[in-house]
Formats: sequence, C-alpha cells, structure tokens
Amino acid sequence: MTLSQSQVEQFQKVIPSRLEESKTAKKSWVHEWQVALKRDKYLYLLAAPGLLFFLIFKYVPLWGLLLAFQNYSPYLGFWDSEWVGLKYFHEFFTNPDFMMLFRNTMAISLLNIVFFFPIPIVVSLLLNEVKSLPFKKIVQTVIYLPHFLSWVIIVGICFLILGQSSGVINQLIVEFGGHKIEFLTEPNYFWALLTAQSIWKEAGWGTIIFLAALAGINSELYEAAQIDGATRWQQMRNVTIPGIKSTIIVLLILRLGQVMDVGFEQIFLMASGPVSQVADVFDTYAYRVGIQQGRFSYATVAGLFKSVVGLILVVTANRVAKKFGEEGLY
Repeated sequence: MTLSQSQVEQFQKVIPSRLEESKTAKKSWVHEWQVALKRDKYLYLLAAPGLLFFLIFKYVPLWGLLLAFQNYSPYLGFWDSEWVGLKYFHEFFTNPDFMMLFRNTMAISLLNIVFFFPIPIVVSLLLNEVKSLPFKKIVQTVIYLPHFLSWVIIVGICFLILGQSSGVINQLIVEFGGHKIEFLTEPNYFWALLTAQSIWKEAGWGTIIFLAALAGINSELYEAAQIDGATRWQQMRNVTIPGIKSTIIVLLILRLGQVMDVGFEQIFLMASGPVSQVADVFDTYAYRVGIQQGRFSYATVAGLFKSVVGLILVVTANRVAKKFGEEGLY
C-alpha cells in the first residue's frame, strides 16, 4: 500500500510533535521525581534500610531459582553448570516422599490457620473491653514476652514440661498413680504440640496489629450504639468486629501466602526418629537433601514449589475478597 503525498506530509508533521510531547512528558516525570526526592529526602533515607533488605535478601536471590533447571556444581559455577530443564521437577513430583511432605506441611499450616490465627483476634477483642489501664498493660506485657524467646528456649521449656523421664507433667501423673505419656515421641500428639507452641509464643505479639486497628475505630459509633441501647456484646458484634474486618482479611490473605512455610527451626528442633513421618516438611526436606546431601538444584525445586503455591493462594484469596466487596491486599 502506497501513501499519497498529503498523507506523507501529515505524518511528517505528526511524528515530530509526538516525539516532542514524549520528551516533554519524560522531562516532566524526571523533574517531579527530583522534586519529590528533594522534598522527602529524609523519609526516603528512613526507608532505605528496609528497601535494601528486600532488595538484597528477597529480589537478588531470585536469580538462584535458575538452579532448579541446572545440574548445579559449585566447581563449575552458576553459569557453566549443565542445563537439565525439568529433570529435577519430574524427580521431585514423582518422589514417594512428596505426598508425605505435602500432607505434613498442609496439616500443620491448616491447624495454625484454624486455631492460631483467630487467637490474636479474640485476645485483642478481650483486651479492648478491659477498662483498667494498668491491668491491661500487665496482661499485654505477659503475653508479649514469649515472642522474644528463641525457639531453642521454647523447645527446651517444652522438653522440661513434657519430657518422658524428667518432665513435670509426667512426674505428676506418676505421683497420682498413672503411667507416663510419651508426649514428645508420639506421632498423634506432634501436630497439636506444634500448634500449641506457636499459640503460646506468637499469639500475644499478633495482637499488636489488631489493637492498632481497634484504636482507629471512631468512638462516635460506640456512642451512637449506646444511645440506641446496644449492649457490650452487640457493640462488639456490630461495631468492633466490622471495624477490623478489613485488617483481618488482609492478614488472612498474607497468612495464606505463607501456607507452605510452617517454621523450619521449630520443627527441626522438635523432630525425632519416632515422629519423622509426621514431622518432615518441605523446609526440613530441602535442608536435608540440599545442604546435607549437596543436591542444591533438587532442593531449589522444593523451594520454588512452595513459592508458586503461596503466590497462587494469595492471588486467589485476593480475588475472592474483591468479589465479595472487600478491599483485599491490592
């Protein structure tokens, strides 16, 4: 198709003007960015450590996912190792241990969502009803303290309380004429024990966000409810809970994104031979295969699988929340 002389002249007029508009818009954007950087330089400086943390420890390591498609050798290096495509993916998904790992990981995570996730909400609602400020602060301090203890200390305390030979509870059981219970080596107790530890250690700390959300509820809503004759329970049900509903949904979506992360350190310290069939999860499996056996590429596949599942759950949960009229995560 040939262009007429008039069409050519029209293009010759339009194209330079469009290029000039593009250059002007680019200069305007750069100028606005420079002005904002100069105006808020201290805020950017304050955010710099957090941005560097995510850049160094979250984004740069993404290049390491390429190991899942390589037969990685430390001697050959990252770029010279042999590319094997989906070989390790096939080996990982056809491994007889895969279903056991998936079952254990999902079971522990589901127990945390069902039992652990609601506890901070309930505790926050109860603390919000406490009128005595000194008592409220004492309770908050007591329930916050376990968060600052490492998992090594938490597991050590658990062994002192539940140990079969010298555990406090078993000694009390024997004193009352009973038989010792193998709390730490019985597979049927393992998942419940992990959930109880997580609740004790982190439930108090998890109330901070919900207490902040409760503090943001307009007090006039409570006054209006009192004028209408609403009881404390009715105020909680119709004012308090709807006021923090968006916070609950956002945190639930984020929690679903971590559904495959069930806590390596806790499980690694609690696991033993008798409970290995219910204690082995993707994190411990990747450590055992990747670090101890040196199969870095194969372990990377397990990590990549966890990330993909988390991403799918976050996107799905966010779309469901949007569908039901909630704000969602993004």
